[in-house]
Amino acid sequence: MVTAIVIPIICLYFFWVTKKERKEQNRKWLKAGDVRQESVVTGEIIDSTEEKQRFYYDRYVLVQSIKLQSSNRVITALKTTPLTPDAKKDTFTIGETVRLYGSWEKSHFLFTNWEIEKR
Repeated sequence: MVTAIVIPIICLYFFWVTKKERKEQNRKWLKAGDVRQESVVTGEIIDSTEEKQRFYYDRYVLVQSIKLQSSNRVITALKTTPLTPDAKKDTFTIGETVRLYGSWEKSHFLFTNWEIEKR
């Protein structure tokens, strides 16, 4: 008699916890590409790579990594985009001079907005 009451309650509790966690992870996934625009970096693109990474179960992000040659050093910049059905991928051409807007995290520069620098 007790198991007929307790087991469904336990199942409903774990269903509720899982649904709550999934909702939170979905919110974090959609904000994965948002970066504070605190600083600006300018340089010439010397390398560009992109990689699809798992964020949470069936949620993926596209991480585009570019290496910039600035006036005095090489900077690694990362752009993270949640892979939604309407997500657009940016294309970076080697040799272009770009200006990136974002913030520093350890030794990497995270950015969201960028523009081609006119010569």
